[in-house]
Amino acid sequence: MTDVGRDASKLIVTDLDRTIIYSRNAIGMDVADEELRCVEYYQGAPLSYMTRRGAAALTELAAMCFVVPATTRTIEQFIRIDLPGAPWPFAIASNGGNILVDGVPDEHWRRTVADAMREGGASLEEVTTELGNRVSPDWVDKVRSADELFCYLVIRPEALPAEFLPAWGLWCAERGWTVSRQGRKIYSMPAAVSKSRAVAEVRARLTAVGSLDQDARVLAAGDGGLDAEMLAAADAGVRPRHGELEALRWRHPGVVVTSGTGIAAGEQILRWLAKEGQID
Repeated sequence: MTDVGRDASKLIVTDLDRTIIYSRNAIGMDVADEELRCVEYYQGAPLSYMTRRGAAALTELAAMCFVVPATTRTIEQFIRIDLPGAPWPFAIASNGGNILVDGVPDEHWRRTVADAMREGGASLEEVTTELGNRVSPDWVDKVRSADELFCYLVIRPEALPAEFLPAWGLWCAERGWTVSRQGRKIYSMPAAVSKSRAVAEVRARLTAVGSLDQDARVLAAGDGGLDAEMLAAADAGVRPRHGELEALRWRHPGVVVTSGTGIAAGEQILRWLAKEGQID
């Protein structure tokens, strides 16, 4: 890990998908191919993009200060992204269930999360069993567990029964879990697995070794319900004018909203994180 020349007065934490990187379907505007940079391939096919301006902005930002990617993706899904600005001294995967230090999963943090999960409510096995009893191939394409921490569905939105999310959310809430829908995915997440907890751990470690000032500000960006706690806990934050939080009309003091949507919002977010100024 190196912090030579990095600004010790702030820590920047950003979600990835539909915050600063976008699939073709999520780009949301006409962008010429030459203006895009592919940052992820899956099975040989291009999957996720940034604009070239956005990629340059993230590279510059990561050179100036500590930037921590914070994603709900599993470790395997995260490491296949060629994210501009790498290497990352710290990265948060599995919605906070894993912290990568110089690319290596931190075992101490993983044990800490596992202990909190055991004390905090229902087990992953209990939740996945109950979930299996409630879903149907009529509207669910996949049921997946992620890094032995949480589970999610890949659904056909047009066929989702109206009563599923309210009933499932109530069942989970009574057992220490939360539910979040992001596009075609519905996540079931233990309260112990959260980005905000992982961000606090990273901040504490960087402060302990003198890489961050004691009063360093945390700036955060994210678009989904699973980012809300991280945004609220930050000193200041930004979210795009799309995604789950936009659908929920979620607002919080100190969290600004982009004027643009889609990949244009991704550029605005990176400019705001660099200068913490007004949204242009």
